[in-house]
Amino acid sequence: MTPVSDRARFLIIDDHPLFREALHSAVQMAYPDVDTVEARSIAEAIELLADAKPFDLALLDLSMPDVHGFEGLLQLRTRYPRLPVVIVSGYEEPKIISEALSYGAAGFIPKSARKSDLAAAIRSVMDGAVYVPENYEGQPPDPDSTDRADMVQRLARLTPQQLRVLQMLRQGMLNKQIAYELQVGETTVKAHVSEILRKLNVYSRTQAVIEVSKLDNAELFRDQAGF
Repeated sequence: MTPVSDRARFLIIDDHPLFREALHSAVQMAYPDVDTVEARSIAEAIELLADAKPFDLALLDLSMPDVHGFEGLLQLRTRYPRLPVVIVSGYEEPKIISEALSYGAAGFIPKSARKSDLAAAIRSVMDGAVYVPENYEGQPPDPDSTDRADMVQRLARLTPQQLRVLQMLRQGMLNKQIAYELQVGETTVKAHVSEILRKLNVYSRTQAVIEVSKLDNAELFRDQAGF
């Protein structure tokens, strides 16, 4: 087992207090000396990750109040590509697990797992393995999944500021509104938009919004219990 120092930090991202407590307990079982920090939203997690002291692992629930589908995972993977992110979710559909892994998740742990299994899964990821449920059978990639995985790679090229601009574009904000929010000039916003289009290999802001929106994969979660 790879040793974890008492300075190591884990970030638990879940909006349900009881499950944050359960995850904290599982982390303590796996690594009694690790520091555990909790976030109740993706926005709060990003604020914590901006801290100068790095985290060694993030445990993320897919069902968060401020994001849809895989959007939270994508934000963390594009902003912090070196941070291992493990999904801990009530969804156990093979398609959802496959998509999460294709977007760079370091593992997928069902919320139905026992605490001892959660702890073992966390240790497995910290040892460098990609953890999946024992009964999971990999899904063959389809063209849409391949295209989405390619878009994730392109999103990883964006700077944090460009990601913020892209999120505002998705909200339908105009350049002058984005400039006001970011406290920059419209010329700077236009430069960011141009770079976003270039890095995503699209030709218009509308196309950028459409292509990135596909990554939410809302259709995978429709009618799934607990979302």
